[in-house]
Amino acid sequence: MSALSTRINNLSESATIKMAKLGRELAAKGVDVISLSFGEPDFHTPEHIKEAAKQAMDKNFTYYTPVAGYPELRKAVVAKLKNENNLDYDFSEIVVSTGAKQAIANAVLCLVNPGEEVIIPTPYWVSYSEVVKLAEGKSVFINTTVDTNFKITPEQLEAAITPNTKLFMFSSPCNPTGSVYSKDELEGLAKVFEKHPHVYILSDEIYEHINFVDKHESIAQFDYIKDRVVIINGWSKAFAMTGWRIGYTASTKELASAFDKMQGQVTSGTCSITQRAGVAAYEGGLESVLEMRAAFKKRRDLVYKLLSDIEGVKVNLPDGAFYFFPNVTSFFGKSYEGRVINDSDDLSLYLLEEGHVATVGGDSFGDPSSIRLSYAAAEDKLIEAMRRLKEALGKLA
Repeated sequence: MSALSTRINNLSESATIKMAKLGRELAAKGVDVISLSFGEPDFHTPEHIKEAAKQAMDKNFTYYTPVAGYPELRKAVVAKLKNENNLDYDFSEIVVSTGAKQAIANAVLCLVNPGEEVIIPTPYWVSYSEVVKLAEGKSVFINTTVDTNFKITPEQLEAAITPNTKLFMFSSPCNPTGSVYSKDELEGLAKVFEKHPHVYILSDEIYEHINFVDKHESIAQFDYIKDRVVIINGWSKAFAMTGWRIGYTASTKELASAFDKMQGQVTSGTCSITQRAGVAAYEGGLESVLEMRAAFKKRRDLVYKLLSDIEGVKVNLPDGAFYFFPNVTSFFGKSYEGRVINDSDDLSLYLLEEGHVATVGGDSFGDPSSIRLSYAAAEDKLIEAMRRLKEALGKLA
């Protein structure tokens, strides 16, 4: 009999981390693997941010911080939300965490009781449903397709809400699809939430600055539901700070107090050096961010053209983030040298072992018809990766 808890035994391993691990293991054997599995910018953290971290150490910012973060950092977040998003928050409504993932966990664990329902549009980021499991909630999925650019309608949302619904979770720009909700589309959803005051909204905006269509729109802009919105954001994607582990929530004083309480019993405050770097990032302007966004857009257009040329791959043009989520069902049931492709996980493993390109099967994102691939890689790597994908997929018959 296992000594491990039911809680951990029921929890799935992160699919993105699993595929990255398999890719590294194959590379360790001398195979030239191109990894498109991880959601990580391939740029370096800007110099002024690294310099701020060095100065923080020199000035002995090396002690415990307030659980919710340094007041200076939380005020920098407030200023950012006002200046960039026209959203009004007090610094007491901001809680800084060890990455946006912890911020999401704080929100779900503080809001969701056992048995309560959490609505999640598919495809979704792999950890959403797993965090709901930890809270002993029930995930309720709204399915979308590539034909609708993976976005839900107000009618779908209305049909999914019940008296037992507690939370709605989504991301815009979206991981894994790159879909971006417009202001009008968000307003349509907000009008539905207005009719259901028992439902909270978790708005994951971590890819805010990687947006190719227009300025970022937050569902928190609609005053009639703002007190039920929990914004999730951070520095990892926009400022190439994935390893620094820093994110935050913006919500209400009541919710922030709960998140602070939860975090105080799990990790306490995030790294003091990282927090000082976060201040520098938000106060240093968006020049480096815009440069990275321009590079991502160029890569997006390149990969879209190359993917569109692969027979059997059905793909849309994403409006943000740095992912494609192509439909690959045309390859299901096909085989190569006795190896049958039954689903997207099979295909992803085949592409790794036969094509030496690491992608992620769509099942863990709530859509087993597709695979996710990241284009956060150098252009020459992307061109070679698409060549390998086309060759490997062409072998299936």
